[in-house]
Amino acid sequence: MGKETAVIVTSEALETRRLKDGSLSGEGLLGLVKTSLEDDKAEDIVVIDLSGKTSFADSMVIASGRSQRHVGAMAEHLREKLKHAGVKSPSIEGAERCDWVLIDGGDMIIHLFRPEVRAFYNLEKMWGMDLPEPERSSAGL
Repeated sequence: MGKETAVIVTSEALETRRLKDGSLSGEGLLGLVKTSLEDDKAEDIVVIDLSGKTSFADSMVIASGRSQRHVGAMAEHLREKLKHAGVKSPSIEGAERCDWVLIDGGDMIIHLFRPEVRAFYNLEKMWGMDLPEPERSSAGL
């Protein structure tokens, strides 16, 4: 399994998914997060539907960055985009080291990892999914 492709959501499509208070709906917010991660070259993006499984979030997004700097940049970009989308005070945990960064996006939790840290914790398995196989270059085979 290679790198998953995020759905590109245009700003026009996002506007149609705004709630009465001006914030994005669940689908619009998920599209925003996936587009941001894709734009930032996140690897192995996985979305886990948590609705009906837990009360703290409706979905969880897990992605990998190539380095601590990459993970930190993705987290900061997401924080700014979530704030602009109407998420009140999106908080970030783990930004000091950027091995594993957790972003609370309201109804969505986003985990950003360095690949070896992601493999160690394997959150996908905890939620009943398999960890994606890393992309392999044809030159290395």
